[in-house]
Amino acid sequence: MEAAIDRIMQTYDLLVNRTTAASDEARAKVTEYLTTLVEAGETDPHRLTVCGLTYLRQLGYTGL
Repeated sequence: MEAAIDRIMQTYDLLVNRTTAASDEARAKVTEYLTTLVEAGETDPHRLTVCGLTYLRQLGYTGL
């Protein structure tokens, strides 16, 4: 799961110009979301990455 979170945040960093606090908040939210997916049985890191980026976009984080 950590690899997926790192990939999500690397992509997020490329697309969005934001403060460190905003990045930390996004990481916390996406970590919580991916934890839910993993607990539900999702194990594919590529799918977790796509789901995490989609989740940030749905939350309204600009640039995604």
